[in-house]
Amino acid sequence: MAQHIDYGSLMHRAMRTLIREVLQGIQKTGEMPGEHRFIITFDTLHPDVEMADHLSDRYPGEMTIIMQHWFQNLDVGDEGFAVTLSFGNVPEPLYIPYDAITTFADPSVEFGLRFETQETDDEDEIADAPMAEDAEPEEAPRKDAEVVSLDKFRK
Repeated sequence: MAQHIDYGSLMHRAMRTLIREVLQGIQKTGEMPGEHRFIITFDTLHPDVEMADHLSDRYPGEMTIIMQHWFQNLDVGDEGFAVTLSFGNVPEPLYIPYDAITTFADPSVEFGLRFETQETDDEDEIADAPMAEDAEPEEAPRKDAEVVSLDKFRK
């Protein structure tokens, strides 16, 4: 029997399941309801990410996509999802495993998830916070990252 409960891994799995279920709902209807939009950042170096070479060259390490008005061929699977998005008016297919996602946000309802990795033996931990300028708890250690307000994306 394990010596401890791995809450970090359990939360990761639960939050990635949430993302999958939300995307499955969008796949069924073929469009975003209301003003919803997804801002998804993922690790382009993840071994199972599939994207055109010119995109991976342009976005080494990390890429952020927005799913709102135009997307095609959304195919949601157990391990990840495929979608075709427009880059400079050129449709490009992507495959993104859920494990490659580092942030998932829907600013229309101030919902966001951030998957953080740690340099320890512990599994990744997840933090979910409202999308606001002060989303980081005060007691959290400062990381080498930039906090960006999503207000500029709102209409």
